[in-house]
Amino acid sequence: MTELTELTAAELAEGYRTGAFSPVEATRAALERAERIQPEVNAFVTITADDALARARAAEERRRRGEPAGPLDGVPVTVKDLLLLRGTPTLRGSRTVSGRGPWDEDAPSVARLREQGAVFLGKTTTPEHGWKAVTDSPLSGVTRNPHDPARTAGGSSGGAAAAVALGAGPLALGTDAGGSVRIPASFCGIFALKPTYGRVPLYPASAFGTLAHVGPMTRDAADAALLMDVIGVPDARDWSALGPAPGSFTAALRDGVRGLRVAYSPTLGGQVAVQPDVAKAVRRGVERLAELGAYVTETDPDLSEPVEAFHTLWFSGAARVAQRLGRDQRQLLDPGLREICARGARYSALEYLAAVDVRTDLGRRMGVFHETYDLLVTPTLPITAFEAGVEVPRGSGHRRWTGWTPFTYPFNMTQQPAATVPVGTDPAGLPVGLQLIAARHRDDLVLRASHALYEAGATLAT
Repeated sequence: MTELTELTAAELAEGYRTGAFSPVEATRAALERAERIQPEVNAFVTITADDALARARAAEERRRRGEPAGPLDGVPVTVKDLLLLRGTPTLRGSRTVSGRGPWDEDAPSVARLREQGAVFLGKTTTPEHGWKAVTDSPLSGVTRNPHDPARTAGGSSGGAAAAVALGAGPLALGTDAGGSVRIPASFCGIFALKPTYGRVPLYPASAFGTLAHVGPMTRDAADAALLMDVIGVPDARDWSALGPAPGSFTAALRDGVRGLRVAYSPTLGGQVAVQPDVAKAVRRGVERLAELGAYVTETDPDLSEPVEAFHTLWFSGAARVAQRLGRDQRQLLDPGLREICARGARYSALEYLAAVDVRTDLGRRMGVFHETYDLLVTPTLPITAFEAGVEVPRGSGHRRWTGWTPFTYPFNMTQQPAATVPVGTDPAGLPVGLQLIAARHRDDLVLRASHALYEAGATLAT
């Protein structure tokens, strides 16, 4: 029999329904796995074992009565330590955040899961305030890759990715303001979706503003769709949240990719140097989409390098994080975060608005692009996981994490849905991700195409 920790959320829910196993059994298995992996990969800030078991017992009783609270009743889930979880401190990877609380409120996505009876295993690690694309912080140390602990799990949702990859819960809530669910998912060999901005409400608002999205990190696309059906609903606390989704994301999975128009951009028009093993694995994934009936064209979107505009938006957000800190508290920050906070504080309002203009035009160009193409496919990242504990690969020449993430952050600027699907490994056994992007509000297309790759056996098994 497959271990409970290897099952998807959908498989757990079906097992609960048939009585093959119980929420308490699944939760105990997930907690044991979390405790076992913690010393090596450091995926968790807090493991909330007592609360998890209490919620699992309550779910078991509801299912015994034939009254489950929802499809995820009793399913284990983790929460990134940037999202509020009632009763548990949200420390944001920072020594400047007090743990005193009272911690009496849930983030919208957490609240929807609580209503459904989901079981919260704990809070997962993040770099300080989610500021970079690897996961280490002065508060919780370095989070490591489940395939090679000497390497990074990526970030900023690195703990969430490592937990899912190693069986410590099939579902995780992450956040993504520049690639932060897709980057670690790609490095760790799991699925992640950055939904259209506003599809999953966010409260409190991120300091990084409308770059920031909440998204599911899961074992496959079907679980992500299931999770989106729960968390992708409005919440009055987020004034920028979208209205109700037009239909079930799970129901849309069955439509496949036949007839979809797919643009394949392997290097963004020669702008990105991609590791040969990454390029080969992604091309195989694209070929599989064509075999499944998609019309594939190798072409590039009009994406002039927007990194300076992104830096203006990003560093300004970081400066906002540190604005209320005194001099002594600032000294407690990650040195890299402290550096970009200082840079962000020097931008003028006109410079910020100029960056908004770049962002707006980028969104216009991608909107026009998607009048011709339903989906854009790129590598998620040009490289596989590198050494843990550093922001950029040694010898790369990059100064900041944006240097090695050119495929991810542009689509935070445009607010489009984007997912990463594991499509292979390099010779060292490190996962490779393929990224699927659609026009705003077409999360269903991204999930459909991702699910088709899973169904066709074109993905890396976790």
